[in-house]
Amino acid sequence: MKHTHLGRARSAAGMREQGFTLIEIMVVVVILGILAAIVVPNIIDRPDAAREAKARQDIKAVDSALKLYRLDNYRYPSTEQGLAALVEKPNSQPEPRNWKSGGYLDRVPTDPWGNVYHYRNPGQHGPIDIYTLGRDNQEGGEGADADIGNWKLDNA
Repeated sequence: MKHTHLGRARSAAGMREQGFTLIEIMVVVVILGILAAIVVPNIIDRPDAAREAKARQDIKAVDSALKLYRLDNYRYPSTEQGLAALVEKPNSQPEPRNWKSGGYLDRVPTDPWGNVYHYRNPGQHGPIDIYTLGRDNQEGGEGADADIGNWKLDNA
């Protein structure tokens, strides 16, 4: 008799361990909802931050290539020659004296939003300006729509 009574106790305990109650499932769903409400806004903001960081890195790379161009040719390319002067030797004035064979960049980069980087010589913020207009591709803006330029890199 003891053997059958013990067997029933085990099978009853085993049945209780087979599934979760509705309350347990609801508690888990609520916890997941709270975590999602905290984590998702932080994750959604990350792509914009990553694009802004990439734009800053691109601008630094272009700025370095322009400095090398200036070392070789005694001046920066004109606004009209633009950043293309870093990839192909310009034929217009001022023609570079010692343009490096192979160029200073493999290609003219585009910003993380698919737009061209802007270049001005002389710049409004320094000798030259290299900048992107941000996500909206319009001057001004805030957040991901803000302009990012070489004059802002030291502050970022």
